[in-house]
Amino acid sequence: MININDPQFVSIVIPCRNEERFIRACLDSIIANDYPKDRLEVLVVDGMSEDRTREIIKRYAAKHPFIMLLDNPRKITPCALNTGIQHAKGEIIMRMDAHATYEKDYISKCVKYLSEYNADNVGGTMITLSQKDTFIGRSIVKALTSRFGVGNSEFRTGVSQHKETDTVFGGCYRREIFDKIGYFNENLASSQDMEFNLRLKKAGGKILLCPDIISYYYARSDFRSFCKNNFRNGVWAVYPMKFTKYIPVRLRHFIPLIFVAGLFGSLVLSFFISIFIFLFLAIVLAYSLTGFYFSSKITIQEKNIKYFFVLPIIFATLHLSYGLGSVVGLLKVLVSKNFWMMRFKRSHSV
Repeated sequence: MININDPQFVSIVIPCRNEERFIRACLDSIIANDYPKDRLEVLVVDGMSEDRTREIIKRYAAKHPFIMLLDNPRKITPCALNTGIQHAKGEIIMRMDAHATYEKDYISKCVKYLSEYNADNVGGTMITLSQKDTFIGRSIVKALTSRFGVGNSEFRTGVSQHKETDTVFGGCYRREIFDKIGYFNENLASSQDMEFNLRLKKAGGKILLCPDIISYYYARSDFRSFCKNNFRNGVWAVYPMKFTKYIPVRLRHFIPLIFVAGLFGSLVLSFFISIFIFLFLAIVLAYSLTGFYFSSKITIQEKNIKYFFVLPIIFATLHLSYGLGSVVGLLKVLVSKNFWMMRFKRSHSV
């Protein structure tokens, strides 16, 4: 039993797989945190990495007894999270990402605000950095931290004061939350955090975003992996509907789908009904003007004219790849028997 006069015991769960480039920096930043190490455990749940990730974690575990390596044979993130939670001893469960580093007061502030604001989940501002210091990498970061790029994803774009929100990066949870609403949905290889936080909100939980809780996330810095990741994110913005009776993401995640459907739908229809060419041109014009407007603002802020020419392409790539992924995800949902069975059963149970 943990003495109430001591700081609360915190269990950090880190899902990872093939993260040899980043796991050292992640663990070093956690070790450097000011939270008492005798009130802390770090459970790194590895998806059977094929690089040197496991070897690196074992070295850290040998030197720091509060760091432990756990196996995740199924390799996907929700399984890693649930494995970590099941092994955790803490009153507080904190998810951290192996692809990120953390300010030295990250843990202590999460714990403090969890209690101070009577919240059920606390997170902070994610400062996005480029994996490689190239102009394309920096341009991708600008797009991922722009409201035009990612909408009202406030943990990415930043807030000026503490506020309730729908989801946060990582997350610091009270242990009893998992007893109350269950664990992460293991059908969701991605978007499991959004689905879990939506369940938490539906159960009356409070999610708090705090601007002074700072983490640093290393985004993909080459064009190809940027496209692939956005396409995958787009698929998983919609595909979770196959496994849940409700929409587990917010409206902002569907905007690229609506954009792509309107763009290509109007283009196809224009071959049969000529008036639709004007709708297609209107969408292209409106999007282009908006893209150039936000690119101009960033160009002025950064005092670098190259952003004006590159950022419109980055923005379009972000939205089109995400939207096309969502189209694929929607098609996969619509041909799923599980999706229609859940809706049919629900309609007959009313």
